[in-house]
Amino acid sequence: MRNFDLTPLYRSAIGFDRLAQMLNDAQRGDAAPSYPPYNIELVSDDQYRIVMALAGFNRSEIDITFERDSLQVVGRKEKDTTSRTYLHRGIAARDFEQRFQLANHVKVTGATFDNGMLTIDLVREIPEALKPRKIVIDGGANVTALEQRQAA
Repeated sequence: MRNFDLTPLYRSAIGFDRLAQMLNDAQRGDAAPSYPPYNIELVSDDQYRIVMALAGFNRSEIDITFERDSLQVVGRKEKDTTSRTYLHRGIAARDFEQRFQLANHVKVTGATFDNGMLTIDLVREIPEALKPRKIVIDGGANVTALEQRQAA
């Protein structure tokens, strides 16, 4: 396995501690579990969609939690009291916990569950104060206007 030295990143980049931590975690093999299967789609420039295949689960058995920079999807299967004899068991009906690290300003806008497919819609909403803007040289009025907008 390869080892990466992130020291140059720390010398020239400020505030990327979370990114460096994610790279270190990935290097150690703390990869996301493969169950349940899921897709991550780029719908448009600032819209994303996570689609998870949750065959055999009901809505009541799925819990979605969004907290600042983390999305957690948990499935707790109700115990089946019926005794069954399987000749082949290919459908996994086990509990799961899936976590997704979200970038700054990514928010969950909704979730749907239809035909065993859980769809979670996300959008990146960058605040107006953080969007790029043109600065005019020797144009002190720009800074004043920006400070007035932030104060309002």
